[in-house]
Amino acid sequence: MPLRRSLRHLMVLLLLCGVLLSGWLAYVVALRVGQAQIQATGLHRLELYTASLQREISKYAFLPGTLDLEKEVLALLAPDASAAQAEEVSAYLEQLNERAGTLSIYVINLDGRVVATSNWRRPDSFMGEDLQFRPYFRDALSSGTGRLFGIGTTRGEPGYYLASALLDGNRTVGVAVTKVSLDQLEQSWSTVEAPVIVTDENGVVILGSVPDWKFTALRPLDENTRKAFDQTLQYNRRALSPLGIKVLSDLDQGARVVRVAREGTEMASVYPVTGRFLTQARALPGTPWTITVFSHMARADEAAQSYALIASTGTAFLALLGFMLNQRRRHQRDRVRDRLAAREALQAAHDELERKVQQRTSDLQQTNERLQQEVQERIRAEATLRAAQNELVQAGKLAVIGQLSTGVAHELNQPLTALRTLSGNSLRFLERGDLATVQINLERIAQLADRMGLITGELRAFARKSSGEPGAVPVRAALGNALAVLESRIQQTGAKVDVQVAETEPVAWCDGNRLEQVLVNLINNALDAMAGAPTPCVQVRCELLHGQVHVQVRDHGPGLSEEAIAHLFEPFFTTKGSGDGLGLGLALSAGIVRESGGTLGGANHPGGGAVFHLTLPAAQPGQPQP
Repeated sequence: MPLRRSLRHLMVLLLLCGVLLSGWLAYVVALRVGQAQIQATGLHRLELYTASLQREISKYAFLPGTLDLEKEVLALLAPDASAAQAEEVSAYLEQLNERAGTLSIYVINLDGRVVATSNWRRPDSFMGEDLQFRPYFRDALSSGTGRLFGIGTTRGEPGYYLASALLDGNRTVGVAVTKVSLDQLEQSWSTVEAPVIVTDENGVVILGSVPDWKFTALRPLDENTRKAFDQTLQYNRRALSPLGIKVLSDLDQGARVVRVAREGTEMASVYPVTGRFLTQARALPGTPWTITVFSHMARADEAAQSYALIASTGTAFLALLGFMLNQRRRHQRDRVRDRLAAREALQAAHDELERKVQQRTSDLQQTNERLQQEVQERIRAEATLRAAQNELVQAGKLAVIGQLSTGVAHELNQPLTALRTLSGNSLRFLERGDLATVQINLERIAQLADRMGLITGELRAFARKSSGEPGAVPVRAALGNALAVLESRIQQTGAKVDVQVAETEPVAWCDGNRLEQVLVNLINNALDAMAGAPTPCVQVRCELLHGQVHVQVRDHGPGLSEEAIAHLFEPFFTTKGSGDGLGLGLALSAGIVRESGGTLGGANHPGGGAVFHLTLPAAQPGQPQP
């Protein structure tokens, strides 16, 4: 009897160990699966947030650099500038600020003094302030551009500062600054299902969907960093208290499991802002900022606990069933009594298991409904991403137009000057009664107006949004439109463009407007590659081979480096200097060509320079034009 009792105790102990082990294994597996799903969803959200932030910043990046096109601004920065000139430029900046929707626009001389500002009529105007201690002012003087997110020292208003050096010829005469508010972007983030923050290089939260997290620090700030903040007044002497994040574990692909536990009462929010989160971070290209998404892990924990309970219950049921069968074989003499006892025990276990299974089935159904909702959310997010990609394509067009703005302004300035001269002469000839000369002047005015309309018409046609619908597009016409858009740039660089199109004109099946954008990007990059060359030349070849349209664009520059070839079509990779581009042109062009069913590749030509090969499916006879 003591031996039998010991065996029974051992079997019970083994049964408990098996139940606990199965439950633990089920919990671990389910938790890993849940974490993988949360990671995939968080990565998708991270891409959307990154794209929205880059799009918001890029809308205003060009604005400060255009002020040196205004002669009145350059005249104000001269040593003998008057107060009347300051008021005239301030009034212009005031109108520009209202139309652009920025917080403020102001001009600083080389001594760091504000000489013109859009808020010059306000009591808290920046006029006359000494801002030489601001980092964006020093960066603009040293490198041509400056960027900083900070809190204003006058009104205490946070914003993103975009600064550009103002040039009079090759001489820097001042700095133009645009302050942009990112509040609208933060408000749009506050409606999503997961918190998101943006931190600077010191770990200070400068943007976030949770207001209580803003201007806190992810890590303790040392004394030198705080002294630097006090000198530059970047955060206007804010306390910058710690956010209260504790790292629990590190996962693959840079993800982490952390715990957020702020002191005090938890603020009201549409999503949890304390507890365990899975964080995923990404550096924002072109800035020292990092964007981080916090995905709450409550659902993954609940699902893992449910699976663990089901596994433990099932293991206990199977072990109990095996134990009862074994008891039945060993005790045949007492099987009637044991059968009744076993039946009662089995029925009780069955009832309990059935109750728990029904409960877990209901929980699983609810989990399935939540998963279906997440799938629908993902579909909507993909649609949003598609719209964001279309906006990036349109932003690429506007970036090209912005690069060509100086040349276009020069092309329009000459006809405008001639119009002023001819109109003034016509009045004097009209007073003299010389109608023949007046008629000749009016005919010249009409010709100049037609020329200006042709220039602006090409730019307007290029800048319009594409429908995205494919059609039969004659490549010769698309190439002509692209060269018309770049005409001023080509004349400015003095480049020769050698175009050869096969006698049988190739007709591609694609979106004509987007094909023109790809050609503009390739030819514009070729012109950039030959900057400073004595006899720049761009060669364009177009032919129809084996049912495909082949376009080749070659420059006679220094060619592509091995690093450039390896990262040629990656977003935000560029070999140009700071402020000369975002590195999106080739990435957007490759995406456009890929959506059209074609290919885009780049390499070094054996005869020197770089060459890009573009292939597109040829249109079939009878297919309509877009």
